[in-house]
Amino acid sequence: MEGAIGGVIFHHSLLLHDAIPNPAADSLLRKLRHSAIPTAISHEPGISSDKMNLLKNMATLYSMDCFSLDPSSSPLDDAVNEIMLAWHHVRGTILLLLADDKKEVFHKPANCNWHIVGLTVEGASPCEGLGINKINRLEELPLTICRINRKAVGDNVVTVGYIMKPSREEDFAKRGAFPMYPTHNGLIFLPLTFDLPLTPQLQEADIVLHKATDEIVSIELGDSAEYPNKITYTTGMEELKIYMDHHVEYCVIDPLSNIYPVLDRLKIQHILLGLEDLKGASGHLIRGPHFLKLELKKIQVDDYKELSLIQRLSEAKLSLPCIVKPQVACGVAVAHNMAIVFKVEDFKDLKVPLPAVIQEYVNHSSILYKFYVLGEKVFYAVKKSTPNADILIKLFGSHDLKPLVFDSLKSLPTATGNPHSDSDSSKGNNNNDHIDEELVTEAARWLMRNLGLTIFGFDVVIDEDSGDHVIVDVNYLPSFKEVPDEVAIPAFWNAIKSKWESKPASMAL
Repeated sequence: MEGAIGGVIFHHSLLLHDAIPNPAADSLLRKLRHSAIPTAISHEPGISSDKMNLLKNMATLYSMDCFSLDPSSSPLDDAVNEIMLAWHHVRGTILLLLADDKKEVFHKPANCNWHIVGLTVEGASPCEGLGINKINRLEELPLTICRINRKAVGDNVVTVGYIMKPSREEDFAKRGAFPMYPTHNGLIFLPLTFDLPLTPQLQEADIVLHKATDEIVSIELGDSAEYPNKITYTTGMEELKIYMDHHVEYCVIDPLSNIYPVLDRLKIQHILLGLEDLKGASGHLIRGPHFLKLELKKIQVDDYKELSLIQRLSEAKLSLPCIVKPQVACGVAVAHNMAIVFKVEDFKDLKVPLPAVIQEYVNHSSILYKFYVLGEKVFYAVKKSTPNADILIKLFGSHDLKPLVFDSLKSLPTATGNPHSDSDSSKGNNNNDHIDEELVTEAARWLMRNLGLTIFGFDVVIDEDSGDHVIVDVNYLPSFKEVPDEVAIPAFWNAIKSKWESKPASMAL
């Protein structure tokens, strides 16, 4: 694509400080590694062996090429021609990033479509009038690349600024989800960073894609399903929230108010009650699990003597065993500390953070269906899950059975030898025969409308007695890693583009 940045070459001095790798370069090189833009390191022929070894190790770590580029050679074009031959597959313009004190190579090579960017170095003389772009920090390079690419492509491109924790970003990026080079449907992805002023970055983006739950510091739950929660974010996310609050025309995936119900298991349970009118051709229902809120106040022994809790469980259509989950669904460390409780007296001093939600434990033959909604596309995968209650009792002892406490992100009490427990595949497994895909897809559309979410996931188990499809968890912007990349990533891009195209005219920037 003419004019768009198709490759980036770093002068080695920007990546090494006194023969030591520059820590500031690590995050940038990780982003570029999976950005659909080839990267390389240039060095002079006479570089020391120690530096050369460091550069080679860095090139291997970040999947970069190493090129010899001597600015004092005559003509410079010979070295450039060798690079172009090696990079014959590179589309578009080559961006050469240099430091101000290397300005002897600031002239553009003849007969080549190269773009020079200079990084300001303290004490170096300015390079005005040399026809180059300037940046003050390495972290500004993605913004520069996206700005150049947008100018080259024109109105046919949409810039998506995204923010999430580094490990999650890496998981998405290595699957090719965040290219800085335009996608087939005209998206460019700009990594936002709280290390730079936020407003200039947001002014370059048309859409903000966020995983705000990665930036939660604390959550103060509301007193009821209707009362709003109080959420405190990191300083950077609070700044982003303020910006979005003051720019209601901004296209966001998704508005923070839309993800709040997903943070609260009690709110989600009440929302799921609205599924009661859906019924599939198979005659099965899709619903949330029966539930009861476990109050913040500590349960006293007298409560059990009076059978008040037993009565409340019965009124909520709950029988033992039950599963107890913190009311806070994500964003805090204890959100996934859960317990399976077999006896009513064990609710006393239970090691699950309060307030909590007591949920129906569904016998589901150890099969969990993970559904992913990416715009108009719905996918699912089959995973192993906790065994039926009778198997749990046999596994962990029927006498003096204690609550099973676990972290659902790290481990689940699963059965061994269960014919279904090793299922871990995408659609097409024989264990899918009992899932009413049409019914769950209809529920996915219902959830999309009622939650106002673009990309989300939910887990379904099937009651082996009634055939009811029970939604046991809902989450925002999941990794959908069980869906093959060649299917999931285009659907991901199309979901974002559709959100942009369907925005009200008043939201145009």
